[in-house]
Amino acid sequence: MPLLPTTPFLLLASACFMKASPRVNHWLITHPSLGPPIVEWQEKKTIKKSIRKKAFFLIILSFVISIALAPLLWVKIGLFCFAIVLLACFSRIPTSE
Repeated sequence: MPLLPTTPFLLLASACFMKASPRVNHWLITHPSLGPPIVEWQEKKTIKKSIRKKAFFLIILSFVISIALAPLLWVKIGLFCFAIVLLACFSRIPTSE
């Protein structure tokens, strides 16, 4: 999905590969840039403030673009409602420094 933050997809991939493919899971966890957010989530159930700020920005940006490009009013309303729910859920995730 273009412009959406990577962290949720990394966490989902790690959860899926944890049992299905330990080799891929190990590669994800030990990767220098992909691993730290995954390990932090698995150990502390938190995300860094910097990642959270970037995620909020990219979520809002991607939904604004999607709403602007959507041809139907009901699709625009649905996207807006989904964005509000997503931002509300995402804002409840604890952060770390």
